[in-house]
This record gives sequence, structure tokens and C-alpha cells, in this order.
Amino acid sequence: MPLAEILVIAMFLVVCIFLMGGFPVAFTLAGTGLIVAFIGWVFGVFDFTLFGALPSRIFGGAMTNELLVAVPLFVFMGVMLERSKVAEELLDTMGRLFGNLRGGLGISVTVVGALLAASTGIVGATVVTMGLLSLPTMLRRKYSPELASGSIAAAGTLGQIIPPSIVLVLLGDQISNAYVDAQRTAGNFSPDPVSVGDLFAGALLPGFMLVGMYILYQAIVAWLKPAVAPAIPKEELDDGVPLFGRVMHALVPPVILIVAVLGSILAGVATPTEAAAVGSVGAMLLAGLRLDEKRGGPLYLAGGCLIIMLILTNVMDLRIARDEIPAGDMIAIIVAGICSVGLAWGVWVSLMRAREYEILRPVMQETLKVSAMVFVILIGASVFSLVFRGLGGDDMVNAVLKDMPGGIVGAILIVMLVMFILGFFLDFIEITFVVVPIVAPALLQTDISPVWLGVMMAMNLQTSFLTPPFGFALFYLRGVAPPEVKTMHIYKGVIPFVIIQLIGLGILSLFPGLATWLPKLVFG
Repeated sequence: MPLAEILVIAMFLVVCIFLMGGFPVAFTLAGTGLIVAFIGWVFGVFDFTLFGALPSRIFGGAMTNELLVAVPLFVFMGVMLERSKVAEELLDTMGRLFGNLRGGLGISVTVVGALLAASTGIVGATVVTMGLLSLPTMLRRKYSPELASGSIAAAGTLGQIIPPSIVLVLLGDQISNAYVDAQRTAGNFSPDPVSVGDLFAGALLPGFMLVGMYILYQAIVAWLKPAVAPAIPKEELDDGVPLFGRVMHALVPPVILIVAVLGSILAGVATPTEAAAVGSVGAMLLAGLRLDEKRGGPLYLAGGCLIIMLILTNVMDLRIARDEIPAGDMIAIIVAGICSVGLAWGVWVSLMRAREYEILRPVMQETLKVSAMVFVILIGASVFSLVFRGLGGDDMVNAVLKDMPGGIVGAILIVMLVMFILGFFLDFIEITFVVVPIVAPALLQTDISPVWLGVMMAMNLQTSFLTPPFGFALFYLRGVAPPEVKTMHIYKGVIPFVIIQLIGLGILSLFPGLATWLPKLVFG
């Protein structure tokens, strides 16, 4: 075996060893790449001048990539909603709505998990929030620890697959680049673009399919074994507040926010980054309202202004750098300007309330930490992939995948298995930045859909994060679970949901139209 191929294999082994030893991911990737590059240069199999392209790769891939601006915006949106008690109210309200049914609390956890996934997209925050709020209640209502913990862990991972997910934002960026590279290699120099919006649309039906399968499983278990998922007596759920009003109060604002974010992307009104900005503003307004509902006037006004501005942006030309502006457009521009003032006032009031209730600083700190982690890992992964390609690793991967028994089906199975196993040890960010750019170009040189491949990868990672004994969601839940919930309870509880995930992956692999139909319908 040539020395370059030995060094390529050694790179992955060294990275795995250091990561399991607890070393920081970004520095492990960059450090391994530099060490292997030096060894390769000493033995004449690596050209160090390739590092001259590194600054432009980082500048072009991270600093000037408008799509990645969506990452801190979506993180801010999710953390703000989590800290402002929106999730707590949703869980309480859905529990009252479904609680008088057998298995109702489990169903409510799944519904809220789907809503939080669509409004936050942060797996750790969702699992921890629902573990703190729902698990003690479910145990107090005589739910089995296995079913309770499994329902919460599974619902928490829906943030991986239901848009707007940070996983899908990063995957969309990498899949788009890999698809362009693959098509150019195949001789197609004007491929159809693949966007994050395509991936968002493609993930909707598979995500809702998983939600439906979770609920069906919980209903069957509650029907077959009533003792493990008992109903709550109606008299205990009645606190004198009309249920319809409570549901509208808890459900309508997050749903409006979700529709504003996803709808603006799918309707072509906004890019994912612009929609993330709308989501962040909406999350601030909703947080300000929840923190002090007695003084909601400025926030209702700001919300109305935001809706008017979105409508005007869609139906009118608001550009002011024009020689001639028709009277209708000028009126729309003036109205939009007035609405901007009203929106700015509402945002200012929300920020002051968040500061007053001491949640603004924690939200900003968490957003900064997650965003910094993403971009530092991106830089480390850029060094790693540069050395990998410089040693001919991409050609090696192409050859291995093309020679795989079973052709493209066998190659996809191997890639999915490798990503599944890596999901035990690496976060989705590392897998997205390191593995996807290596394997996706080889797979996308065939006629498979890049949207389908991206959704398959996202669902595969979701399954990995749920699988014992290393799933990330299990560690999050274990950290907040009461002492009476043992680790084995969590492991036993998630196994049925892992099986559901695998069934979902099988259905998606057999029927790619689940992922490709909606993007074609929406974007043509």
C-alpha cells in the first residue's frame, strides 16, 4: 500500500483516538492534519504549498458565506424560546389537552418535541428542557420509567430532522458544495443548484412521518398495557381555566413563528439566513410577551408591524435606489419605514425585559458558545480536509466506493453505517464538516438526489444520537433525570424508538419521493 494511503488511514485513526481521549475537536482535526502533512512532506508525498490556499478556503467557506450566518440566528432563536418559558407552557398545555387519554402525556411530549424542533432545532436544549419538565410529571402519574424516558429522548432528537434544523443548514451547505463538485467531475458544468431550502422542504414529510410513527407506537403501548401509560382523571386536569383559551395562548404564537420562518423560505420570500433573522426577532418579541403579558401593547404592535413588512416585501418593490418610484411603491416604502420604527421599539422593549429578568446574558453567552464552536470546528475541518485531499484521500474514497459490492446501493449502505457509528463519538457538526465533503462527491456523481441523500444523512444521525449506549440524547437525559430513573431504564425505553427510526430510514430509502416530492412542488 502506498505511503499516502497509509497516512490517510492513519489520519482517521489518530483523530478517533484523540477524540475518545477528550481532546477538543477543532484542535484535534487541525493538529492531526498538520502533523500528517509534515510527515507526508518529509517523505515527499505531500506538497506544503497547498496550505497557501487555506486562508482563501476559510475566508470563502466561512467568513463570506451568508448561509452560515443562519447558524447563530437559529441558535439565538432556540435558546431565547427555551429560556422564556415557552416550552414549559407548551408542555403543560399539551399535557392538559391529551392527559385524559391513555398514553396522553407521552403523545403530548412528542407533539411538543415536534413544535420545539421546528422552533429551536437544538437537540440538547430540547431533551434537557423536556426532561426537566415532563419526566417528573410522567413518573408521578405512574408512567413506566422506560416509556417516559424513551418518549422524551426520541422527541428531543426531532430537532435533527424537522426544519429549521441547524443540522440541515450545515448539511445543506456541504451537500450543495459536494453536488457542484461531483457534477463538474462528471462533466456537467451547469448543474441545478441545491439549496438549504430544498433540504428544509425535503425533510418535512419524513419528519412528520416519524412524529406519526412515535404517536402510533405510544397509542398501541397504552392500549395493550394501560398500566404503563395511565390516563389522568379529568377532575385533576380542570383548574377552572377554559382549555380552548389555554391551548390558543400556548400554541398560536409558536406556530405563527414557525410558519413565518418556514413559510418565508418555502414561499421563496426569504433565504434561510433572512428567515432566521425573522425567527430571531419573532423569538425576542414572544419572549418579551411571555415575561410580562400585562404590558403586551408594544409587542403586539411590533408583531403586527413585522407581519405587514413581510407582506409588503412579498407583494411590493421596496427598493429606494431607483430613478423612478411609482406612487404605490412609494406608499409601501413609507408604510414599511413606519413599521420598522414600531418593530424596533418592540425589540427594544423585549431586550430590556429579557435583561430585567436576567435571561438576556445567558442567551447571548449560549449563542456565542455554540456559534464559536461551529466556526472553530469548520476551520479545523478545513485543515483536515485540505491535507486529506492533498494526500489523494478523495481519489481513494472514490475508488473504494465504486468498487463496493452492490454498486451505489452498497456504497450508500457503507457510508450510512460509518456515519451511524461516528455519531456515537462525534457531534453532527464534526461529521458534517469532515465526513460529508469526503463521501458525498463520490455518491453524487451518480443519479441519486442530493436532497434525498441529505435527508437520509440527517435521519441517520438522528438515529445514531438515540442509540444506546453512546447516543448523545441519552447522556443529555441522564444528566437531568431523577435518581429513580436508572441508565438501563433509558436504554430500554429508547430501543423501540430506535427500531421506529430504522423503519423510517428503510421507508425513506425505498420511497425517495418522500424527500424529493415537496421540493419539486415548491421550488419546481
